[in-house]
Amino acid sequence: MWQRGMNWTAIVVVGIFGVMWVGIVIYADQGSPLWMRIVQVIFGLFLLAWSVRKAVTLLSKA
Repeated sequence: MWQRGMNWTAIVVVGIFGVMWVGIVIYADQGSPLWMRIVQVIFGLFLLAWSVRKAVTLLSKA
């Protein structure tokens, strides 16, 4: 029971972090070169996609 709750907590934290990462890179990081911002957005989207995939996996096990 605890493990399932901790799995959901980790998924939510990573998903929120991914969304915040993309938002900060797009709106607040104007000093970085364009290629670096693109790479950071891809990283944020990767985190978001990972959390969605894990959430679907947990829901399918239920």
